[in-house]
Amino acid sequence: MAAVGSAVGLPARAADLPADPVVAREVRDEFRHSWEGYKRAAWGYDEVRPVSGTRHDFFAPGHTFGLSIVEALDTLWLMELDDEVKLAADWIEAHFDPAADVEVQVFEAVIRLVGGLLAGYLCTGRPKLLTRCRELTDRLLPAFTSSPTGLPYRYVNLRTGAVSGSVSPLAEIGTNLPEFGLLSRLTGDGRYLAAAKRAAREVVARRSSLDLLGTSLDVESGRWADTTSCAPNPPVDSFHEYLWVGSDLLGDDELRSWYRLLADAVAKYQLEQQGGHYWYRQVDFATGEVLGHEQSELAAFYAGLLGKSGDLPTARVYYRSWTALTELAPVLPEKFDFLTGQVVDARNQLRPEYLNSAYDLWRLTGFGEYKQTAYQYFQTVKWALRVPGGYTVAEDVSTSPIRLGDLTPGYWFAENLKYVYLMFAAAPRFDYRRGLLSTEGKLLRGANRL
Repeated sequence: MAAVGSAVGLPARAADLPADPVVAREVRDEFRHSWEGYKRAAWGYDEVRPVSGTRHDFFAPGHTFGLSIVEALDTLWLMELDDEVKLAADWIEAHFDPAADVEVQVFEAVIRLVGGLLAGYLCTGRPKLLTRCRELTDRLLPAFTSSPTGLPYRYVNLRTGAVSGSVSPLAEIGTNLPEFGLLSRLTGDGRYLAAAKRAAREVVARRSSLDLLGTSLDVESGRWADTTSCAPNPPVDSFHEYLWVGSDLLGDDELRSWYRLLADAVAKYQLEQQGGHYWYRQVDFATGEVLGHEQSELAAFYAGLLGKSGDLPTARVYYRSWTALTELAPVLPEKFDFLTGQVVDARNQLRPEYLNSAYDLWRLTGFGEYKQTAYQYFQTVKWALRVPGGYTVAEDVSTSPIRLGDLTPGYWFAENLKYVYLMFAAAPRFDYRRGLLSTEGKLLRGANRL
């Protein structure tokens, strides 16, 4: 792969890290920079466009859920920005509408809104946050209960319960177990976990004779709409992740056995070595025939998942493969072909997955390699994507200078800087032994409310 994003001024790769408190303070300051930019230009709206100083509705034009506020709440709390925590929680209690007459994408609503409200409740203890969470989830349930198979529809109208989107990728079908399971535990209402687990069971039951899964299913007929096994790439990625995370959070051995069955098959048929690096190819789920060699930045989370689930040797090589890529593409592109070395999608959407794996592997091993590489990537993103109004996505990381876009995704407030902060801050509000974060970086276990 040719070097990309090599504009003059790229920060040098530091041999020595600053002291941990210095890094933690720098990361916290950058979070505040983004947060203040959002507050100035888009307070109460889903997302900010920090270059133009305008706002963006994430779920549907003309409707807002204050997405960035919900996404940021537990990060603000972990960083001990308590005035901002109060401001955010007050807004949610006063303005968040779980019964809006709008069609929402179920997957995004679960990981962002349901997860964010749960984490906010666990961190602050404010009961209205849990009430809002339950009200919202009750209005998402028709996506599951209206389906003849139990596989959820992609979209639901929160006011009417009308559902749509009968062909759904696996991540959207199965990325709900921890959130729904935790809500069942907190409320004593088992409907949420039952719906989530049935959906996962229905997917696993449709695996091929090779124990591989396709990419998408027709939720009405239960038939595969796409039989490419593309894990750990999207749109399958977090289906696998949530079998493991759900088993951890809920103590469910069946979920763990499903994860291991599927992960073993992915390792057998899709793991490929190229130039000393590990990558995951795409194959036909029934025959194992190789179909492609694309790797998405979203798949970088898999190094951390492999480590957490016990395959640390593969996890470390896969993580180092991504680190080697940052030598050629300092700001990671959305997608590349590991066989040809060509960038397939040169955007950068402020993705957190590489940092997520750094955090996971650091917690598992304590090795300085992960702090060093996480700090370096943080510095590179700061150099490339910081603007006066916060941080923005890039339209093309292969140009010099990098061509910027104009959006701060809500997940920026939930994930990227949280991972780096927790690695350096020795945060007193986080239980480093038991703490568990969702796929969207939401704190679902381990909030130390002292």
